[in-house]
Amino acid sequence: MNRTALKRLQNSTRAVFFLVGVVSALWSCLVPVVKHHAVLNDGELGLLLLCLGIGSIIGMPLAGQFVSRWGCRVVATGGLGLAGTLLMPLALLHAVPLLAACVFGLGMGLGAVETAMNIQAVDVEKQSGRPMLSGFHAFFSIGGAAGAAGPQLLALIEAQAWVGVLIGQLGMIGVFSAAWRGLLNRPEPGGGSGFGLPRGIVWLLGLLTCIAFLGEGAVLDWGGVYLAGERASFDITPGWGYAVFAIAMTFGRLTGDRVVAKAGPVLIVAGGALCAALGFALVVFGPNPAGLLGGFVLIGLGCANIVPVLYAATGKQTAMKTNAAVAAITTMGYAGILAGPALVGAVAHLSSLTTAFSLIALLMIFIALNARLAR
Repeated sequence: MNRTALKRLQNSTRAVFFLVGVVSALWSCLVPVVKHHAVLNDGELGLLLLCLGIGSIIGMPLAGQFVSRWGCRVVATGGLGLAGTLLMPLALLHAVPLLAACVFGLGMGLGAVETAMNIQAVDVEKQSGRPMLSGFHAFFSIGGAAGAAGPQLLALIEAQAWVGVLIGQLGMIGVFSAAWRGLLNRPEPGGGSGFGLPRGIVWLLGLLTCIAFLGEGAVLDWGGVYLAGERASFDITPGWGYAVFAIAMTFGRLTGDRVVAKAGPVLIVAGGALCAALGFALVVFGPNPAGLLGGFVLIGLGCANIVPVLYAATGKQTAMKTNAAVAAITTMGYAGILAGPALVGAVAHLSSLTTAFSLIALLMIFIALNARLAR
């Protein structure tokens, strides 16, 4: 493949990761709006959000099957189109059944496009002959920041939520139109269903991915609660924990490809997991605010490149076809995002968040002990 065509593939992959980040952030900004429109209490909102997870868990393995038949372009277009389109009714509807159906569809769309783009990313990295997955995943974080900033700025002029969604949708159409030609448009060599339960090394890679996402989800959902509760004596604004974590993770991913190329995937997974474990330990035992926030920074830096490297390893294994394997570990990873916060909550209810974060530190050490799987 010539350099121009390869560059187009790389830029299109970055663009769609960016757009998935935008959609995810826009939805996050719409959650309070949906709660207000439908007059939901916290428990009812939790059930509505469960529809997103169910849709994603269904959409991810199906996407692996469809990519095998039609290629990444068709699946990414359909998934992103479905998710992006449903943002507007979510900004306007009040009826709970319709909202539930839209949230379910949003989950399916996001699950499909995330799977398709990780399959493309693994393929493009192979064709490029150098580590690229960390950089691709960094664009998801950049898209998330952009998607979150827009509604906040519009809120300053008291614009309705649907205005931000409309602007976001128009921008997405423009970016995707430019990226569309660079999406892979071929079935997996040799065909295959692209659907199957993880087996062999894929199961183990999926387990490590699940744990890594569990750690990220714990910071997202419980970091602020921890700062406002058991660490309230430090008087740190709750949002600072996730903020410094997200900045560190984005930096880690933007620089991750060069680091992986120099240090190798095994060292990156082992070192990253130990760094994250140390970070959780500092969050729990840090003697002062600087040490505690430093723990969140270490978690972000440590977790930044674990998942991209595990995806790259999935593309190299031979136990399953690539499409099916990527779909499988994506599904397992998303299960970690969904189940992780609930498990942390259960441990916190039985003991404390300090205990829960300490257990996550041990799970990060488990990743380090199994880093050889990333070869």
